Amino acid sequence: MTPRRRRSAHRRLAFIIAGAVASAALAWGPASPADAARHPESQGATPVVPGAQAPSPAPVDDARAYSVADVRRAAFGAFLDSEPEGLVRLKEFSGWLGGTELRVGHTYLPGDVWENIEGGYGFLDSWAKWRLAKPDRLLVLNVPLMEHNEAQVSDIAVARLLRRAAAGEFDEHFRLLAKRLVDLGATDTVLVLGWEMNGVTYTHRCGPDPEDWIRYWRRIVTVMRSIPGQKFKFDFTPNRGQDAIPWPKCYPGDDFVDIVGMDSYDQPRGMSFDEEVAEPYGLKFHVDFARAHHKPISYPEWGLYRNGDNVTYMLRMLAWMDEHKPLYNAITDYCPHGVWLCTDNPRAAAIYRAVLASSVLPEPTPGPVVPVPPAPVIPQPPEPTPVPLPTPLQSAERRR
Repeated sequence: MTPRRRRSAHRRLAFIIAGAVASAALAWGPASPADAARHPESQGATPVVPGAQAPSPAPVDDARAYSVADVRRAAFGAFLDSEPEGLVRLKEFSGWLGGTELRVGHTYLPGDVWENIEGGYGFLDSWAKWRLAKPDRLLVLNVPLMEHNEAQVSDIAVARLLRRAAAGEFDEHFRLLAKRLVDLGATDTVLVLGWEMNGVTYTHRCGPDPEDWIRYWRRIVTVMRSIPGQKFKFDFTPNRGQDAIPWPKCYPGDDFVDIVGMDSYDQPRGMSFDEEVAEPYGLKFHVDFARAHHKPISYPEWGLYRNGDNVTYMLRMLAWMDEHKPLYNAITDYCPHGVWLCTDNPRAAAIYRAVLASSVLPEPTPGPVVPVPPAPVIPQPPEPTPVPLPTPLQSAERRR
């Protein structure tokens, strides 16, 4: 690691802020006719990037370029739709970023009935085809652990379901899912099982019975790893913060987890980014926990939320990821979280675009080689022959 790379996060952040804020006015605006149709209100408008006083001009230095290049090189993407339409939008999103390649395709299996959680009805076909088109792409698939996953099932009912799950009643659904992925060639899919399990939103939550929830996760991983040819990565992803239960109480153990993720939106209202970092089970705890367990980190979901079009959050979150190098990240792009499909956050969108848009110009096409004639040789005039001087007379001869 070079000395420049060891500069503090605050130093790198200062360069990112200076460059991003300076270029934000140029960054916002449609990049294509399709983008213009999607954002008609942005035509001819130059957004104002709010915040503290404008930073002093940074000295000429390549630290910002290095840092932003790191962000661009990282595997990142956006959730734009679970259906194949999400892949169409992914290409348009890349165009909005000036052609920056989005290496992460992020989708969710429906959590309504078991047949859909198994990946049935060709749901995975287009996503697997996208993954196989380039070797460095990453398919991230969120997998519900229960059907009727958003049906507001009571804690008592969830505990009963977890007891049945821990006993192996639902194993076959995940065996079918694993086999489908392998048959499609998506053998290295990142599987975000039972995401945000520390909350209260989903039937697959952990709080009603953490011990059975852990047993259930372990069964799923064991079953899916038993399919020949699989190379799956299992991502354990809680909400940032404590939520309904401290998320380490749900951790299934190092042998059953490959990545420690975190969904981190800009909430609650009024919370600063420093507080998001320092809160119990927050961003810093997450990074430290993953390091202690020798796991890479990820941010499968992140974005704006309760604090609106928050430029500070956008800058600080991008700088946080630049510093801590997650395996991948994917912004949630629908409202109120996003920056492209969602038009509610133009100032934060300008920052996101300024930092992540491609700045690489195409190489010029070489022209024909024109031979250069040698320089003419100019003859030099001959050196004049020196004329000998007369020999001086001796003093006696001069007296004669």
